Amino acid sequence: MVVERNVEKEVEVEYARLRIPFGPVHPALKEPVSLRVSVRGEEVIDVDMVLGHVHRGIEALAEGRNLIQTLYLIERICGICSHSHTTCFIQALEEIGGIAPSERALYLRTLIFEMERIHSHLLLLGVMAYEIGFDTLFMFIWHVREKILDLFEKITGNRIHHAMNTIGGVRWNLTPQIASEINSCMKEMEKAVKYVRDIFTDGTVEKRICGLGVLDYSEALKLCVVGPTARGSGVDIDVRRDHPYAAYNDLKGNFSVITRRDGDVHARIEVRVLEIFESINIIRAILEKLPEGPIRPEENVLRLMRRIPEGEAVSLVEAPRGELFYFVKTDGKGGLRRLKVRTPTFSNLIGLKSMLLGCEIADIPVIVASIDPCLSCTNRVTIVDQRSGESKVVSLDALRRVVREK
Repeated sequence: MVVERNVEKEVEVEYARLRIPFGPVHPALKEPVSLRVSVRGEEVIDVDMVLGHVHRGIEALAEGRNLIQTLYLIERICGICSHSHTTCFIQALEEIGGIAPSERALYLRTLIFEMERIHSHLLLLGVMAYEIGFDTLFMFIWHVREKILDLFEKITGNRIHHAMNTIGGVRWNLTPQIASEINSCMKEMEKAVKYVRDIFTDGTVEKRICGLGVLDYSEALKLCVVGPTARGSGVDIDVRRDHPYAAYNDLKGNFSVITRRDGDVHARIEVRVLEIFESINIIRAILEKLPEGPIRPEENVLRLMRRIPEGEAVSLVEAPRGELFYFVKTDGKGGLRRLKVRTPTFSNLIGLKSMLLGCEIADIPVIVASIDPCLSCTNRVTIVDQRSGESKVVSLDALRRVVREK
């Protein structure tokens, strides 16, 4: 609107296309991801993602260690789903070595899996509350999450990196007293999560996240997203049901796969909230059905490691963020020839562009957080010649030489 000599005139102004750097270090982002966002006014019209800011070279480091050292290394790929990584790795080693864990060990692995899922989902729900400006809800959810971390400490001695798995079983057993405490905690957890669900379905919160960051069913299938991100778009997949591992084959009747069709931020949040209730059901079933018996082989773990022959195996688990994939190739001498890890965030990041197009700048942190990204366990390095546009793979020694020269 232009006012000239008391005469009002309407003037149409076409916004120029502007490119805004968003990250990698940004106070509103959950993880260090660099988004080069093109906007027209406040509307996002294009997105370019740049990864690699927290790449740690875990796969290459693992190939220079023995299998026991590697077990503790890969547990630190991700602090939120450390048990998922070690289980995925251990399952591959046990398949190559023909080692069968006891039933009790498999049930205990599954118990930690589902407690970890609750812990991870609560962390994300708290982050989402923070991103939409609901700090009170954020603090309440993380207070509830502390109860799960306290249980981890009582079972394993650690709140984050549990060190639960070993070749052929688990390191820590469950006492009747701790089992009773877990049962009591699940009752409190169920009550608290019902309250959280009611808040996320409140009209004020729904207006902020409904219809935001939509990824429809066909696009989710095409982009091969996984976990709650896929299930929020109506894709009915879950490794626990489709390719059972640990004790999930015995527990199929104790949980349902939660899906929603809307494909927006609200749907992805709702899937996670409802999955917490399913995890509580699984934990109760585990405590009821927990078999007796040993939790690990009597043979020394170093001897077990040397028994694993040269071979290769693929392992899958349903981590809190979705399908986690490991390819393990052993050298027959207690070490690795190759380790390949594909994390769920690696699969889900490609869906971000479709979610972000058409949204506003203020919606970016909310949409990015809705896929629950974990960049430290996802980042890969690709060397690109900016003049020619060519990409290439170089050896670790070549990278070291470049660093020394600079």
